[in-house]
Amino acid sequence: MTLTGLQEGVDRILEGGGSDEEILQGVVEALEQLIEHYSWVGIYLVDGDDLVLGPWRGPQATEHVRIPLGQGVCGAAAASGETEVVDDVNADPRYLACFPSTRSEIVVPIFDEGRVVGEIDIDSDRAAAFGENDRAVLERIALQIGPHCRFGVGTD
Repeated sequence: MTLTGLQEGVDRILEGGGSDEEILQGVVEALEQLIEHYSWVGIYLVDGDDLVLGPWRGPQATEHVRIPLGQGVCGAAAASGETEVVDDVNADPRYLACFPSTRSEIVVPIFDEGRVVGEIDIDSDRAAAFGENDRAVLERIALQIGPHCRFGVGTD
């Protein structure tokens, strides 16, 4: 499927309603199922000074269910509020190894009311798998799901 088709699928999930958890799970499933080069997809939610794994989909669970802000590629994206694209995870010392098959990663911060409330984390078994189209569509989806990530935000 194309990234345009993915965006349409996510739009349908959001229009269909449901609980925040159901919407986020639906988005994760759509991302992993509809785009061939996305091998693992998860949404991390900000909880205090940590990222906590929320809905995910892939061949197996990651051991990284809680990541301090600023640690690894995920923590860096959450701390900076900037999308991180890693073409070769073996060449990036920040990468927290999850799966031996992962070759590249994209992490897109999710904002709500001007602050980072989570992020979309996607691994690929292909090197340099993520281009500008992936980034643009994922950043748009991240903006759309921001209001559905409030339940994961801890109190300060």
